[in-house]
Amino acid sequence: MTARLIDGRAAAAALRVEVAARVAAAGFAPGLAVVLVGEDAASKVYVRTKDRAAREAGIETRTIRLPVETGQTELLEAIRNLNDDPTIDGILVQLPLPRGTDAPAVIEAIDPAKDVDGFHPMNVGRLAEGRPNLVPCTPLGVMKLLRAAGVTTAGARAVVLGRSAIVGRPLASMLLAADATVTIAHSHTRDLPAECRRADILIAAVGKPEMVKADWICPGSAVIDVGINRMQDGRLTGDVAFAACKAVAGAITPVPGGVGPMTVACLLENTLTAAFRRRVA
Repeated sequence: MTARLIDGRAAAAALRVEVAARVAAAGFAPGLAVVLVGEDAASKVYVRTKDRAAREAGIETRTIRLPVETGQTELLEAIRNLNDDPTIDGILVQLPLPRGTDAPAVIEAIDPAKDVDGFHPMNVGRLAEGRPNLVPCTPLGVMKLLRAAGVTTAGARAVVLGRSAIVGRPLASMLLAADATVTIAHSHTRDLPAECRRADILIAAVGKPEMVKADWICPGSAVIDVGINRMQDGRLTGDVAFAACKAVAGAITPVPGGVGPMTVACLLENTLTAAFRRRVA
C-alpha cells in the first residue's frame, strides 16, 4: 500500500485564491501588521513569506522591525499603537522573541480581536470552551487539510503527538469539536509507539526529525506531519519518517509542501475574518 499524498501546496493555493476573491469583493483592504524583533534568520524568512502572500491577496501589510536590544516597555508600546490603529485588523508578533523578553506578556498585550495568531489567552480559552474566535493558524491548517483529503473525524481516534500551546493543545480542542476521540501524547507517554498505532488520525508535532517510524503507524491511517527540521546536510524533514511511513499510512502530508503552506494561507484567512468582524459587524 502507498499512501495518498495530502498536497498542502495545492490546498493553500486554493485558499489564497478564495481569500483574494473575498478581499476584492470587500470594498476595503484588510491591514496586517507583523512585529519582528531581532535578526533571527528563520524569522526573517517567514516574515518575508507572509508579507508576499498578504500583498498577493490584496491585504495591506506592515512590518515593524525592532532591534534585538528592544526593551519590554518599547515593544509593548509598539503593540498598543497597533491596537489603536484603525487601519490594522491583524497583529502578529513573530516568535521566538529574543531571550529576556516576557513573551506571554507581549501576547497578552495584543487586542484579542486583532490576534490573528490565536495565541491570546482569551482566544485560547474560547477555543477550549468550544466557542472559537480567532484560532491558531497551524492547527486550523491541519483541520482544513483533513477535510480536503476527505478524512472523517467524527468517531475517529485521533492522537496528537506533542502538547505545545501553539499546535498540540489547540489542535486537540479542534479535533474534539469535530467529534474525534482525542489523545495527546508526549515524552512521558508510556509505550508511545503503541499509543500512536491506535490512531486513525495521527498528528506529529514534536520537532524531532523522523521520530515517527513505520511501525508506529496504524495501516490505512491519516498522518499529518507538522514538524519541519533542517538536517546537517541542508535537507528539510518532518517528524515522520516519510519514505517508510507512506508505505503503511492511507494518507500522509509531505515535508516540505504539507502543513507549512497552509499555515500562511490560514493567517491570511484569519486577517480577513478579523477585518470583517471589526469593520462590517
